[in-house]
Amino acid sequence: MSERDGVTGNVDCHVKVLDDSVVERAKRAGLDAIVYAPHFTRLPEIREQAEAYSSDDLLVVPAREVFTGTWHDRKHVLALGLEEPVPDFIPLEAAMAEFERQDATVLAPHPEFLTVSLTEHDVERYADVIDAVEIFNPKHLPSHNRRAREIADRVELPPFTSSYAHLPRTVGVCHTVFDTDIETEADLLAALEDGVGRRVVYENGFRRWSTTATELAHLVYENTWKKGDRLFLSGIEPTHPRHIAYDGRFDDEAVY
Repeated sequence: MSERDGVTGNVDCHVKVLDDSVVERAKRAGLDAIVYAPHFTRLPEIREQAEAYSSDDLLVVPAREVFTGTWHDRKHVLALGLEEPVPDFIPLEAAMAEFERQDATVLAPHPEFLTVSLTEHDVERYADVIDAVEIFNPKHLPSHNRRAREIADRVELPPFTSSYAHLPRTVGVCHTVFDTDIETEADLLAALEDGVGRRVVYENGFRRWSTTATELAHLVYENTWKKGDRLFLSGIEPTHPRHIAYDGRFDDEAVY
C-alpha cells in the first residue's frame, strides 16, 4: 500500500472504467483502492474483472450501480458487498429491499443530479439503508456539490466522493481518505458501514474543470446516441430483470 504518515486509506469510491491505464493512474494518484461499477454489466463479470486487476498495490472492489426505475426517471444506487446479482430497471423500492435483504453496503451517488439520482426525500426515506452520500462529483457544477453536501448534513449520513470516471483520464481527480487502512474489500465495507472518520479530497484547478467538461460531454453522448442504441438496437441487456440469468426472480418487478 502507499506509504503515508498515519494509518489511512485512499479510495476512489466509484469508477466506470478499468484497464491497465486506469490502474496506473490510480497508483500514481496514491490510491489504495478503487470501486469498479460499470454500466449494464452483471456482477459475476464485474467480480472477475476486479480480481484480475487487483494487486498488492491497488485493490479493485466490485460493485453495482443499479439503474432503478425507467430511463426517464431513473435513480442510481451504488451497492457494494452484494452476494447475489440485482438487475437494473426495477422500482427503487424493490432494489432497496433487495439490498437490505443481502445486507449490502449502499451508497447514494450524485444526489439530485439531473434525472438520474436519488432525491433528498429518497435519501431521507432510506436513511437506515444508505451508508454514505456523495458530496463531490467531477460531473457536478459547484451548486450540485453544495446541494449534495446539504443533503448529507441534513440527513446526518457520512460523506464520500468519487471520480465517477467514465473516462480513464478522470481517475485520481478526487478521492475519499478514510482514517483506517484499506487492504481488503471487507475493510472498505466496514469503513463505510461503521461511519469511520474520513475526508473528501479533490483538485480544484484546470484539471478539475477540464475533467468536468469532458465528463459532461460524455454524459450527453451516453444519454443520446448510446441511449438510443441501448433501448432500440442492442436487444435485452445483461442486467435487464427479465434476462435468463435472473431465473425469473424479478420478472414481476420489471418496469420494461
